[in-house]
This record gives sequence, C-alpha cells and structure tokens, in this order.
Amino acid sequence: MSPRIRLGTVLHRSGSSGNLILGAEGGVKIGETVVDSSGRKVGTVFDFFGPVSGPYVAVKPSIERPERLLGEALFLGKGRR
Repeated sequence: MSPRIRLGTVLHRSGSSGNLILGAEGGVKIGETVVDSSGRKVGTVFDFFGPVSGPYVAVKPSIERPERLLGEALFLGKGRR
C-alpha cells in the first residue's frame, strides 16, 4: 500500500456551501477523492483558492455530519466505502 498524501487540516465548514475548508499542504486537483485517516472517503476536492504562499482547499463532503472532522487531517486517496 502506498503512503497517502496529506491534503491538509480541516479549519471550518462553510455556512453557505457546506464545504469543508482546509489549509492546503500539497498539490491538488479538482475532483480528487479525499479520505480520512482511516482511509474512508469523506468527499471530493471542489475548489482551491487563496494566496499561492498559503492556499486553501474546499472539499465537498459525501458523509453525514462532516463537522465532526474539524481539526482533523485529511488525505488524497482512493478511499473505502
């Protein structure tokens, strides 16, 4: 199994879109699968924005109660159901 690439830490959940906002730690493409530390799929990359020196990533969640991930690290990966 190859090591997962750390995407970033969940900072908050957008009140308007419901997306999870992360401080990005690596390169990312829109549409990539996002998983938690257990390898379970939690959503997909919806957008990235902000300054090049400190970008942010918006993740469209595909789970119930995504707010439970606040403060947690998320990763890029294929994910498990």
